[in-house]
Amino acid sequence: MPDGMQRMQARAAVLREVGRPMAIERVRIGPVGPGDVLVEIKAASLCHTDLEVIEGQLALKLPAVLGHEAAGMVAALGEGVTGLAVGDPVVLSWNPHCGHCFYCDAAQPILCEQYLGNGPKAVHFDGRPRLACDDGGVLHQLMYLGGFAEYCVVPAQSAVRVPAAMPLDRACLLGCAVMTGFGAATHIAQIAWGATVMVIGAGAVGLAAIQGARLAGAGSIIAVDPNPARRDMAQRAGAAVLCDPTAQDAAALARSLTAGRGADVVIEAAGVPAAFRASVEAVRPGGQVVWLGKTGVNEPVEFRWGALMQEKRITRSSYGGARPQQDFPAMSRAYLDGRLDLDSLVTARIRLEEINEGFAALKRGEAIRSVIIFD
Repeated sequence: MPDGMQRMQARAAVLREVGRPMAIERVRIGPVGPGDVLVEIKAASLCHTDLEVIEGQLALKLPAVLGHEAAGMVAALGEGVTGLAVGDPVVLSWNPHCGHCFYCDAAQPILCEQYLGNGPKAVHFDGRPRLACDDGGVLHQLMYLGGFAEYCVVPAQSAVRVPAAMPLDRACLLGCAVMTGFGAATHIAQIAWGATVMVIGAGAVGLAAIQGARLAGAGSIIAVDPNPARRDMAQRAGAAVLCDPTAQDAAALARSLTAGRGADVVIEAAGVPAAFRASVEAVRPGGQVVWLGKTGVNEPVEFRWGALMQEKRITRSSYGGARPQQDFPAMSRAYLDGRLDLDSLVTARIRLEEINEGFAALKRGEAIRSVIIFD
């Protein structure tokens, strides 16, 4: 890294005010400390979580660099980093964890005390900044990454090596949406061979969940989405039955296909109250519901109490039970083998300067994933 491993300059999309466009600025990257990895970002995709920050639904200290679905090449290694080399292709994971707190010891790294404790600081995992504005002021980063920049400094565990043959403009999707949906089906839901699975919401997360359910051995997959284009994509991903929730009751459809029982597993990936309610209505007694979507943290969601009874199991998952060091390479191999479709999830490739237009398209529902390509 230039400047004796201290700081370098790079372009980044900087959000300075909620509700305002991001500006492309020169920022200072570094220093690269012990245990850090400097990554040259090659591709970063636009996610709804980023949009929530832009619109003020998710609070984040500003100014900040967003972006948490990103992939690139290792550019430099901090002291003590092993298992990686300069030039390695990596996918970034937004859930670094300490490995020794109560929750890490309980195999729940998503609840790591250091991860949650330092999150509000919006800097590096160690609680100290690795980004600065050109005038030297602290520049914050989303989810310990800040992938909407030409370079970023991350803890070594957040840089997960993937096969050299993996295209990075598709690999970046693994870091959030695909891991969350695919992992929900393969890690969380415990889908039995031949099970009836319903996926509510056919965005990037839902489409990944459909593919995960298919590879896990689901016998029948029902996709629920009001957007006909997304229902078509769900069918190509492996859904045998399609449901427009504006015209058909999803729970009644599930029961009609299962001798009145309901779906064995329902994965919710829409993030609206109606979808949460539909998920518990559509699942059979004793079945499994996995909630992936989210609404405002202070927004109430009401349920019919009877829909929650009969031994139904409800799990909220933020990252699909991710084991990035194992899952990212495995999903990459599945893509390279033709078993996992990532190509159709990329609906646009854009330049960093087009990031605001990309988020406008995401808000309008026109994009599954727009991917920024860094030259």
